[in-house]
Amino acid sequence: MPLRFPAEVLISRYKRFQELLRREGIDAVMLRTLSSFTYFTGTKWLRPALLVPAEGEPTAFVARGEEDFFRERTWVRNVVTFTEGGELMAKVSRTFRERGYRRVGLEFGLERDAYILFYEMFKRLNPKVEVVDVSKLIFELRIVKDRYEIESIRKAGEVTSRVMEHVLSIVKPGVSETEMAAEAYYKLYGSGCEEPHVHVNVGPAPRVHSEPFRDVKVGEGVFVTVIIAADYNRYYANMSRTIYVGKASGTAEKALKCMNEVYELASKLTKAGVRLIDVMKELDKIYAKHGLLDYRVVGYAHGVGLQVEEPPITTIVPRHRIVEVKPNMALAFVHAPLLLKGLGQVKVEDTFIVREDGELEKVTT
Repeated sequence: MPLRFPAEVLISRYKRFQELLRREGIDAVMLRTLSSFTYFTGTKWLRPALLVPAEGEPTAFVARGEEDFFRERTWVRNVVTFTEGGELMAKVSRTFRERGYRRVGLEFGLERDAYILFYEMFKRLNPKVEVVDVSKLIFELRIVKDRYEIESIRKAGEVTSRVMEHVLSIVKPGVSETEMAAEAYYKLYGSGCEEPHVHVNVGPAPRVHSEPFRDVKVGEGVFVTVIIAADYNRYYANMSRTIYVGKASGTAEKALKCMNEVYELASKLTKAGVRLIDVMKELDKIYAKHGLLDYRVVGYAHGVGLQVEEPPITTIVPRHRIVEVKPNMALAFVHAPLLLKGLGQVKVEDTFIVREDGELEKVTT
């Protein structure tokens, strides 16, 4: 079974990470987050566990019986098997003791499997080991994409765009949020996606994180916002669209006009060398002009890659707002919606690649 990315590309990422570990005086890292596990191994895996020493080869920990299929999908050869969580922790701890690791990294991320429970168990089993957060080091690697990552994001963008067009075509009074989401997931999985994400918000009640409800249905005089993220080789493209059911006037018309102006200005200002916070300040002037500053969520962009939302995430982590845009970054904006009681949310979002010349390439259309 061929690897989805060339082994030499994955090994190069791994070696660059090891250089950062040696620079920081870290003996080894135990990776439990799915996105970083995939970044280095080239394959997704449930309950990921990858030991990365500052020197030498990595070791993956997988459930007994999975090892042959795992080896087919990755360049990693050293595999340790386990039958339950306690055995996994015991084998990880034994490996650390045998190799004499004293300063060990964990990734304190914002995704599944970055559990405080694992951290507490690890500390209890390894009381003499100093634990440090390596999320910044991984961010340093993953923020700039290579050509294989960019091509995967482009392909994800094609699927996202096609499915978005279809879902918007079925919006009509009486259709529920879950019916729209189901239609989207059917098309996404049918297009080869492995873990797509869909959110739907039908007004009048606005929700930032729009997990669909079966009993919320489209009516007249409200906004309907659909958010779709397709994946290809585990890399995502993120897209959001809002439509108004009926003829927009008053606040609804003003909100649509405002968001379109915000989107156009963000597309013009976001380029290599610009700090995200400086774009945010200019966008706030448009919100204020329309009298909607207090209704917008703070922040406007986030990274896209092995996660739908990955650093820099300006709506969640304030310090990410000072990040400077670089060539070969992948960004999605305008991520922050307007939240309007009685109408719903308004959001227009696309995924962009920052080209080598610093300008933007839109991958969702």
